[in-house]
Amino acid sequence: MKFTKMHGCGNDYVYVNCFDEQILDRPEFSRLVSNRNFGVGSDGLICICPSEIADYKMDMYNADGSSAQMCGNGIRCVGKYVYEKGLTDKTMLKIETGGGIKTLDLNAEDGIVKSVRVDMGSPEFRPQYIPIAEHGRNFVNRSVIVGDTEYFVTALSVGNPHAVVFVKDVDALDLKSIGPKFENHPLFPERVNTEFVEVIDKNTIKMRVWERGSGETLACGTGATASAVASALNGHTGNSATVRLRGGELFVEWNRDNNKLYLTGPAIMVFDGELYI
Repeated sequence: MKFTKMHGCGNDYVYVNCFDEQILDRPEFSRLVSNRNFGVGSDGLICICPSEIADYKMDMYNADGSSAQMCGNGIRCVGKYVYEKGLTDKTMLKIETGGGIKTLDLNAEDGIVKSVRVDMGSPEFRPQYIPIAEHGRNFVNRSVIVGDTEYFVTALSVGNPHAVVFVKDVDALDLKSIGPKFENHPLFPERVNTEFVEVIDKNTIKMRVWERGSGETLACGTGATASAVASALNGHTGNSATVRLRGGELFVEWNRDNNKLYLTGPAIMVFDGELYI
């Protein structure tokens, strides 16, 4: 089976063109290819598929085989893939995802996609739609006991659920210990992606992420978007922010006039390969 390895700020996935290839058991295939010792090595699998309602469909799976609704880094790579592989000559694309249809604006020069701006849609703050096992209009800066520690959490959905926690020193965190406790906390019925954020200044934040189903990754596009929104909501930044991740930087804009979120960042093609299964 032919595949392509790609990443956005180090958040890496195996991409398969499902116009040409057929995968009978995608969750199991994701577990296989994601293994960094016995497979290709990735944070998950992204299948590029036909869509009846958009230009393409992104069918995404985490490293543990669980289904994922949306990935800001992954979808930028979908845009780069279809353009550079000659599947389209359009630089404005609509991609169907589990988190709704997303619009991509490709910054292409001489046939190469340099960066991608993603319309991430609108943030969802209502607890039942995140989902989170709480009531009220939102869940902003609320106290949550995780393990034996009190954290102040801002929860929202940007196509998938996120819990954002502000800390003084993000590099000092023992994420392997803390991350699973958040991911599997009873407050989050569908588990949750957790972002730990250090505020650098009014325009910049620094983030580490524990992704449900994958553990700590070098970057998370939806997580960066959620973190920027949470930072603005809590008065730490304005409506736009640069998000520093372990794998690079992303830029997030929150247009309050139309309540739309925009994520801009790179997409990198690493290599093409064939997997014998």
